[in-house]
Amino acid sequence: MIPYETKDIRTIALLGHGASGKTSLVESMLFKAGATTRLGSVENGTSVADYDPDAKEKRHSIDSSILHCNWKGREINIIDTPGYADFIRDTITSIIAAETALITISATDGIQVNTRKFWDLACQRGLGKILVVTKIDGENVDYQALLESIKNTLGNICVPLVFPIGTGHDFQGVVNLFELPNPLPDGIIGDPHAAHDALIEAVVSSDDALMEKYLDGKGIDHIALQSCFMKSVAGGNVVPVLCCSNKKVLGVEDVLDAIANFSPSPPEGLKRTAIDMQTNQEIALDSSKDAPFSAWVFKSVIDPFVGKLSYFRVVSGKLDGEMSFYNVTSKRIDKVGHIYRVFGKEQQPVSKAIPGDIVAVSKLEDMHISDTICDPKHPVKFPEITFPTPMYSLSVIPTSKGAEKKISECLHKLTEEDKTFRVSHDALTNELVVTGMSALHLQVMINRLKRRFGIEVESHTPKIPYKETIAAKAQAQYKHKKQSGGHGQYGEVHIRIEPLSRGSGFEFVDEIAGGVIPRQYIPAVEKGIREVLDKGILIGHPIVDVRVRLFHGSYHDVDSSEAAFRIAASHAFQDAFNHAKPVLLEPIVNIEVTIPAKFMGEITGNLSSHRGHIKGMDSLGDLQVVRATIPMSSIANYETELKSMTGGQGSFIMEFSHYDVVPANLMQSIITHAHAAHAK
Repeated sequence: MIPYETKDIRTIALLGHGASGKTSLVESMLFKAGATTRLGSVENGTSVADYDPDAKEKRHSIDSSILHCNWKGREINIIDTPGYADFIRDTITSIIAAETALITISATDGIQVNTRKFWDLACQRGLGKILVVTKIDGENVDYQALLESIKNTLGNICVPLVFPIGTGHDFQGVVNLFELPNPLPDGIIGDPHAAHDALIEAVVSSDDALMEKYLDGKGIDHIALQSCFMKSVAGGNVVPVLCCSNKKVLGVEDVLDAIANFSPSPPEGLKRTAIDMQTNQEIALDSSKDAPFSAWVFKSVIDPFVGKLSYFRVVSGKLDGEMSFYNVTSKRIDKVGHIYRVFGKEQQPVSKAIPGDIVAVSKLEDMHISDTICDPKHPVKFPEITFPTPMYSLSVIPTSKGAEKKISECLHKLTEEDKTFRVSHDALTNELVVTGMSALHLQVMINRLKRRFGIEVESHTPKIPYKETIAAKAQAQYKHKKQSGGHGQYGEVHIRIEPLSRGSGFEFVDEIAGGVIPRQYIPAVEKGIREVLDKGILIGHPIVDVRVRLFHGSYHDVDSSEAAFRIAASHAFQDAFNHAKPVLLEPIVNIEVTIPAKFMGEITGNLSSHRGHIKGMDSLGDLQVVRATIPMSSIANYETELKSMTGGQGSFIMEFSHYDVVPANLMQSIITHAHAAHAK
């Protein structure tokens, strides 16, 4: 039997900027709750959350980790997520499994770029939020100033639930403002009575009846006040702010209490909806174990011992090892088999799962991230999880010849775990290209390729996928005539070419009249032109956005053939192309850079120097967001540049926008470089 009910479950997605103390907080919570017998350390590589070899080496989270503990009758699921944008895919998937986002802010570093990003993600998802200020025992901490910064950046809904008793080396614990002790301890940082009144007022403001009681000076029942607090957190009307020291394990008990008492359970939290596949209507799902079963797959791991593990959040109904379920995405019915609760790298077999549970099943190859699994008689589908478009690419080549066939298969296995990691063969450059969120992201994936599958690769910056086109109209003709005993070769074509709008591709127009070229040879003319389009003329890249009109020609009754017309068409097109003001097209990306305001001038100047065009700017509290378009070739090393300019405080995302003409002053150097590389 499961020793808890759905109403007892609390699921927390732990979010926060890198090095803000998330994983250390998890270790402290697990230790305090008795789920572990020793306090794990990120620095020493003993963390139960950061168990992956890459995470231990980097000393920060790379993948989400799922853990759980029981605190005062509440079964708390904790999903520890990576803090760096390089690995945001697990943050995005983790928040769909949670009711509450617990966001950490380092007392020594304050609000960082990703703090705001993760806050926005939690708001978009409709999660309740709790803020925890970590490292309160750090040097030069001004807690009151940090609270003001939090309110200025994230809003006045952020209300302190605790005040520290001393800071820095003098930090001795916290005082809870919801239930002030009597007498108050010495050394409290702040005015606890005023903060208590502000907290209670913020909590009751979302309940008209309680607000009226409060304003009339009447006493409010503690249970009613606690229930109102939970509803205020669930509704996003109040965000309690706590502080703690992970090393000293002080203030951690209050964090656990806040989760147990004020974060919502599945029935009280976010109302999950899905599409009823029988009616095609959106329906709200009942988080009851008596409802039809439904669950949302949010994580996948290729375990070297267990095989593929698929993690899902049970939304409604119950699941046991004897049941079968329907995968809406793959349209398959599968038997459950073994069900596991996961604790870091350990899998703990369980007999069943109820709404609110996070569990895993193994060896179901057709189950993928974002899939919906459900009762076959009541099929529903959850929304597809959307991920940012990865844009940092490397070309990879296996160092051993035997791995050439195996590498694609193994790389694609890694894409099962990470939907921001992509593998492709670039037909334009004939390279095997891996694409991710950053250089660090790809370094981790290449390390995994070696560690799990024994494949080592060399990597380098991929070639820019330029395209070729024309900027003017031109006309040309070519007669292919060859006599060498027996049948000769004869075919003559006259063509006009003209540019098409960007993205139009290729258009072939047959304007032959009077049979000057017989019908059976027209396809050969088009084929000869297409062969040149694929190979390119300027630098060997495809030619696009061209219309070719075949308007005249001649043939020979005996010597004409498809091959002759194909050759004639090829030469005629090359001649016309060279007279039609040929140009190169380069890929342009949209880039969005988030930086502290003090770096604004340097960032915009740098983007402009890279041929970027600033499209707009936004403020996010103390942060600035710059949106621009910029050539892909100009930002091959932008990640390194941005880190250098902002001391690691900047981040960016980018996605493909369109192709545009390369400036004339740069085109010739690109052509010269391509010819030199080809001659080697």
